[in-house]
Amino acid sequence: MFKCPNCKSIDVGKIGVNQYYCWNCFIEMTISKGQINTHQVEEDGTLSSLDDLFSDDERTINL
Repeated sequence: MFKCPNCKSIDVGKIGVNQYYCWNCFIEMTISKGQINTHQVEEDGTLSSLDDLFSDDERTINL
């Protein structure tokens, strides 16, 4: 398992294939080619990217 790049919590659950959700700060993450893509779930259910808030090092996953 990995830590949330936003809040560093380990309270991350799997919600789909390569999709995870942080139950501490409520962001959704997808993993593609070793890179974490972070999204905020909006009220209407759409996703807004949060990737610009993190460096490439913070978004790289080492499982």
